[in-house]
Amino acid sequence: MNLILAADKNWAIGNKGELLCHIPGDLKFFKEKTQGKTVVMGRATLESLPGHKGLPGRRNIVLTGNRNFTAEGVQMFIHDLDHLKDELAKDPGDDVFVIGGASVYKMLLPLCDTCYITKIDASFPADRYFVDLDADKDFQVTWQSDMKEDNGIQYRFFKYERVK
Repeated sequence: MNLILAADKNWAIGNKGELLCHIPGDLKFFKEKTQGKTVVMGRATLESLPGHKGLPGRRNIVLTGNRNFTAEGVQMFIHDLDHLKDELAKDPGDDVFVIGGASVYKMLLPLCDTCYITKIDASFPADRYFVDLDADKDFQVTWQSDMKEDNGIQYRFFKYERVK
């Protein structure tokens, strides 16, 4: 399984239910990586998406404790980790991307072998954070892009892979 997110210098990933900033190049990277794939997210992340519905061109799976929750464009609602593992095991060739939020990242990171991280060269006010993969002995950087800039914000894409 894969994980994808954008983080600032402090590994902050969100503030008050929103992204830290708007970076068109990061949104394009996200779309390129996840298009045609399965995306797994929490309910709050789904509700933060445009129209509060699943992402087009992807199989959307939402983790929620609310068994009555429904939303447009979502193929499946899953209420526990075992059910998710069973569902994903049915189609092992399908690329799966965890797309948030913070609690879903924390819960599913142990199942992820690859993390695509957009590292923003700035700090922002935040209330949601991801683990510092640079300090995590289980992951190593296997690729990084050149420095990029959008709207005066510098950033770089990184690929972290689990050390086998």
